[in-house]
Amino acid sequence: MSMTLRAAPTAAAPGLVLRCWRDDDVDALLAAYRDPELRARTRHPLTTAAQARRWVAGNRQGWAAGRRFSFAVCEPTSDGDRLVACVLLKDVVPGRADAEVGYWTAAPARGRGVAPRAVDAVSRWAFTRFAATGLTRLELLHQIDNPASCRVAEKSGYAFVEVLPARPPFPLDGHRHVRHHD
Repeated sequence: MSMTLRAAPTAAAPGLVLRCWRDDDVDALLAAYRDPELRARTRHPLTTAAQARRWVAGNRQGWAAGRRFSFAVCEPTSDGDRLVACVLLKDVVPGRADAEVGYWTAAPARGRGVAPRAVDAVSRWAFTRFAATGLTRLELLHQIDNPASCRVAEKSGYAFVEVLPARPPFPLDGHRHVRHHD
């Protein structure tokens, strides 16, 4: 896969490169998952290199199937790219009007505007790429104990729509935010 998106720099943060996951991302992926906050908010935290390799391979399969598109979000550095987040477009089905966007941010990147810029870039790409197959609405879901995700949703053009009741595997009620294709 060679899909690459970009998010422009801001006065306080460098530009972002959003690209397909690669095998050489395994170490950075495991480092990101050492963060207790990320592990607590992720259904399947990655703790071993074998798990991370399977996760990367699974993301390639999602791209190949055309239904699940996961992007490694990186900041360019003098030593190469530094992984700062992940944004995922999932449940893309031709003829279906909606899909879901999810994301996580590595601990050192939180509070710097990384997630809203990356979510916005993937959302724009999704509407452009899948408009012809009927995509008109994206949803961003999170548990109510995650106010940072409310801010990310707002900043990336997702309006709050409703509170969702808790249901397995999520122990708490959640929020549904929606962004419509312009």
